[in-house]
Amino acid sequence: MGSSFGKLFKIHTYGESHGPALGVIIEGCPAGLSIDEDFIQSELDKRKPGQSKITTQRKESDTFEILSGVFEGKSTGTPISILIRNKDQKSKDYSHIADKFRPSHADYTFHAKYGIRDYRGGGRSSARETVARVAAGAIAKLLLKHYGIDCYSYVSQVGELALKKQYSELDKAQIEDNIVRCPDAETANQMIELIDQTRKNRDTIGGIITGVITGVHAGLGEPVFDKLHAELGKAMLSINAVKGFEYGSGFEGVKLNGSQHNDAFYQEGDDVKTKTNLSGGIQGGISNGQDIYFNVAFKPVATIMQDQESINEAGESVTVSGKGRHDPCVVPRAVPIVDAMSALVIADYLLISKTNQL
Repeated sequence: MGSSFGKLFKIHTYGESHGPALGVIIEGCPAGLSIDEDFIQSELDKRKPGQSKITTQRKESDTFEILSGVFEGKSTGTPISILIRNKDQKSKDYSHIADKFRPSHADYTFHAKYGIRDYRGGGRSSARETVARVAAGAIAKLLLKHYGIDCYSYVSQVGELALKKQYSELDKAQIEDNIVRCPDAETANQMIELIDQTRKNRDTIGGIITGVITGVHAGLGEPVFDKLHAELGKAMLSINAVKGFEYGSGFEGVKLNGSQHNDAFYQEGDDVKTKTNLSGGIQGGISNGQDIYFNVAFKPVATIMQDQESINEAGESVTVSGKGRHDPCVVPRAVPIVDAMSALVIADYLLISKTNQL
């Protein structure tokens, strides 16, 4: 329950933060797709812990194993199973909160739902689960590349420090040029300094990731309940620590009149285009052929290296002390997760679109 995503291009993830391994089963990948294992590993490397001074110092290589569904470098059309083994668990770091509910964590809600919980790093509620999504997303990105579709994202805000430029003004090739994954060197340096200072203060800070999807043709998405932007919203809101999603003009659009907000159509050769793109590439829940762009808001990481008041399973007042290895800001490592979820949504709708017409 709750561990599957997608309809035709469907994934099922499994595993816990401090268990032996995590993994994903991918169904619906068409046969004959070239599976570039170096590319899959490069995507996992972007998400793995221990990358820099502004990320958790847990050391995981996140090396993957393909157990099924690939033969001689190509997908066979059968389920693809990918396994990522845990190597650097330190479960003793969590023994002090075995019966305590950490503020703003899923400890209490998991206990209330199941009557049992894996307190070692949060178990299934840990962001470690997203390693499986990134592996699956890499397969989806390989499929989308075949159709000329690209999904990328970058850090556009940390705390109150926001990048002022729009995605169209930035060079996506610069995203990986710094450890915070912001494609503007000056803003990136300020973000790094802010995150590092927050870490030294034994605290955490939130941020925003901007996602962009290019090359999507008009017609992806389903009317009413399965709108393309609704599925993107679900995908992003399923990521740990996400508190908000907006696409196109988003919340800023309420400040405009309709005469300012409407995207006028024009014809350019065989292509229908819009003079502006406040719709964010989606109208009526269906892609219109323009770039899709959106923002994803991440809260500050809930584990802080400070004492906090809480209660235990018996309802008694306790003090929770932060221990272990945690990110002071999640957004630098969440960029490949946003990419993965974008790719999974578009890959799914791409396959669905091929069933809607003769």
